Amino acid sequence: MRLYDLFKLALSNLKRRKTRTFLTILGVVIGTASIVVMVSLGLGMSQMMLKSYQDEGSLTMIRVYESYERNDSSEKNKQLTELTDDNVERFRALDHVVEVSPALDVSVSAKCNGAESDFTIRGVSQYYLSQLKLRECGEIPKKDQNELSLIYGNQILYNSFYKTKTYESMEIDPYKDTIFLTFPASDYSEKRSNSDSESDTVKKQKKYIIPVSGILSGGKDDWSENSYNAYADIDTLKKFLRKLYKKALVPAPRTTKNGKAYTYYVYDTIYVFVDDMNNVKEVQKQLADMGFSVNSNMEWLESAQQQLGMVQMVLGGIGGVSLLVAAIGIMNTMMMSIYERTKEIGVMKVLGCDMSDIRNMFLFESGIIGLMGGIAGLMVSYLISFIINFLTSDNGESVSMFIGYSEGGSLSYIPLWLAAFAIIFAIAVGSVAGYVPAVRAMKLSPLAAIRNE
Repeated sequence: MRLYDLFKLALSNLKRRKTRTFLTILGVVIGTASIVVMVSLGLGMSQMMLKSYQDEGSLTMIRVYESYERNDSSEKNKQLTELTDDNVERFRALDHVVEVSPALDVSVSAKCNGAESDFTIRGVSQYYLSQLKLRECGEIPKKDQNELSLIYGNQILYNSFYKTKTYESMEIDPYKDTIFLTFPASDYSEKRSNSDSESDTVKKQKKYIIPVSGILSGGKDDWSENSYNAYADIDTLKKFLRKLYKKALVPAPRTTKNGKAYTYYVYDTIYVFVDDMNNVKEVQKQLADMGFSVNSNMEWLESAQQQLGMVQMVLGGIGGVSLLVAAIGIMNTMMMSIYERTKEIGVMKVLGCDMSDIRNMFLFESGIIGLMGGIAGLMVSYLISFIINFLTSDNGESVSMFIGYSEGGSLSYIPLWLAAFAIIFAIAVGSVAGYVPAVRAMKLSPLAAIRNE
């Protein structure tokens, strides 16, 4: 018997028992929808988590810190593990590294419209600056410009300034308001003030008005690791600091055993950018083997994904129970169909119908039940997913806070592979559930089947 004939005969048999077929398909619909919706919730949370880590910092970025667990404190080994320009070049030579950006930090005090704040100006490379998301009106400071300009983190302007007397929070607009910055006095200059002229000592109260180049995107409730800093081109910042601090490169320079300030920069952090997130772990290991402390967002992401994987398994298992019940329903329907069609099966055998055709006829029926239930279940899943995302879209912030990730993304996400898997799995469940009844029908005695009332 041709496959087309088997398919047509199976459909005809199912139509003869519409109510029973409908109820059986309904069980598959519920089971399929349960699995798809449960898994989609896990995938949605995974996407929101991924977006959250991407917003907080690049997944291809590694943070390198100086290790304070050195056993050898000699000057030579000390320089090897200090975050210097020499080590920046060493990092650039590593495989899969596309860019390295040292970070030069300077703490400043700010005053604006009777409010005060303290924050850090961080000098970074042009590549790092290009990774920052700015508001439309902003631009990245040019590398070759003579005048220092800043990119302000959004949280500095929303939640950093407080009125001096009332200590009330005050929002600042750097494009409209004048911000006066005070740089700290040089520790090195103060220590040598007895031997050096007073002109070498930085005046503590001198205020600077530094032009604003841009503002990081984000509102009052949006934050990332960049939100509380101001950013500048590192070369321009170095030029500015050289003019400001005569005897030292930075306000609080490191000194040798003889008390002399370092003649080279030692950074607090160096950012290493890798070509692909899959290579982060390899580069991170190389940096750790060189004696540095390292971390990246990939570490937190992998840990969170492991926990989320367990949640997805639980959610999928809950949906799987529903589909298991549906499989039992299919098996019951097929068994009842065999009892009702025993004489029909006997006649088919007497007429010389092939045993495999009888078996395939029942397998096709159960498979069609799975197919129809899978398609209908998938449609119901998309509807439920749409409702979930619609209901949570207006209150996305509270939902995101509830599951622990940033606002944005869909709480329920059904990719194409999940849709295809749902239909194929439903067909497979239907076919497996119908296998035992199909074999039973194939083994029926023709004479006993014909005599059956």
